[in-house]
Amino acid sequence: MPHFSLPRTARLTRTHKISAALVASASCAAALAMTAAPSNAAAPAAHASAVVKPVSANGLPVAAKDKATTEQNHVVTASVADHLKVTALDKQGHAAQQAANRSAERTEIAKEAPKAAPKAAAPKQYGNNLDGWIRESLDIMKSKGIPGSYEGLHRNIMRESSGNPKAINNWDINARNGIPSKGLLQVIQPTFNTYHVSGTPHDLYDPVANITAAANYAAHRYGSIDNVNSAY
Repeated sequence: MPHFSLPRTARLTRTHKISAALVASASCAAALAMTAAPSNAAAPAAHASAVVKPVSANGLPVAAKDKATTEQNHVVTASVADHLKVTALDKQGHAAQQAANRSAERTEIAKEAPKAAPKAAAPKQYGNNLDGWIRESLDIMKSKGIPGSYEGLHRNIMRESSGNPKAINNWDINARNGIPSKGLLQVIQPTFNTYHVSGTPHDLYDPVANITAAANYAAHRYGSIDNVNSAY
């Protein structure tokens, strides 16, 4: 087969077309590469989006949500504590008010209640001795309006019987007449019977009865036992 050679001009034209095609292909490849690869400006943004912290459903970062929840819990706890304090104070105030009301009610009841009758005084106690007998006789004499003093009674008793309630005189005129003087103030039976004071035993030898009857007799005859300084 015969070999035909193209003219030089034709060969150059063909070479130029191939070169143009290669340049075009290279340009397209570069364009594709630039389109596929991110630019330097986009790289930080992509890197930033990669390190963004996860967010919760309300749009807050999880850490921020936890902090907000903690703060909210603190607020709720403080609110509950304040409420408990207020409730406790209310209860205390209510209890105090109830106590005051009860006190006022008791005061009103006490005002309205009739006053109890005063208790009877306990009987006065006297010693079972000369001092006790004289003091009991003086109280009875006072209630009966019979004059006399402790000194007047004691002085005459010591002269008449030396303080012996069972003393008896068996030698004077009264004894010879069958009515001997007896007791602390040496009283004969007829005189005792006449001047006996009610409220005392009807017994000539009873110390209190003997003293009180003798003081009553002396009051009628001498004005008071204090005026007696000898046999009477």
